[in-house]
Amino acid sequence: MIDLDFHVEKAQAVLYAAAPVLSLKLRITAAEKPGAQPPAIHSILLRCQVRIEPTQRRYQPAEQERLTDLFAEPARWHQTLRSMLWMNTSLMVPAFTSETLADLLLPCTFDFNVAATKYFEGLDAGDIPICLLFSGTIFYATSDQTLQVAQIPWEKEANFRLPVAVWKEMMNHYYPNTAWLCLQRDAFDQLHRYKRQHGIPTWEQTIETLLAETGKALR
Repeated sequence: MIDLDFHVEKAQAVLYAAAPVLSLKLRITAAEKPGAQPPAIHSILLRCQVRIEPTQRRYQPAEQERLTDLFAEPARWHQTLRSMLWMNTSLMVPAFTSETLADLLLPCTFDFNVAATKYFEGLDAGDIPICLLFSGTIFYATSDQTLQVAQIPWEKEANFRLPVAVWKEMMNHYYPNTAWLCLQRDAFDQLHRYKRQHGIPTWEQTIETLLAETGKALR
């Protein structure tokens, strides 16, 4: 029976993709029995569930304020701070012997309706604790070159602390000085009508004008 170990060495942004993508450098090691020949892996169909572990770090007061939309008031965080599913992804690992380094790609979004984006953008610095849970199928050859198939046990996982700076630099690269806001159609139509009626050239100026009017009304 083949046994694999997984370790994330680092994370970096893929700078020239069609959309924001993070690459995790994943080292995969095939455990060897003493005195045995290193196993020859033909390929691995690797599946990975990536989870965010918010309880595994501390938060500054400014971060706590920005995260109330996601976790409510800090006084309730002992109830609301829970592990969050970020994504499910997969990877076909090519042939190797003993160990290999693979790129596990994580497609990202700047949509602030997505919980992961709200969480990442709410952080100023430090790390994002993530847990990778692995499953999948291993195709390998025995010492007599017989092809074997084995399943990756569900308990296989790897923990990694993704630097907040890597996420922010990636988003600044793809969306410099920009943030995305998704609106329901009726709200967008009203905003668009206001923009046309007042002859406002840009969306930024439209929102600034509305905010200024709201501020006057509240005084």
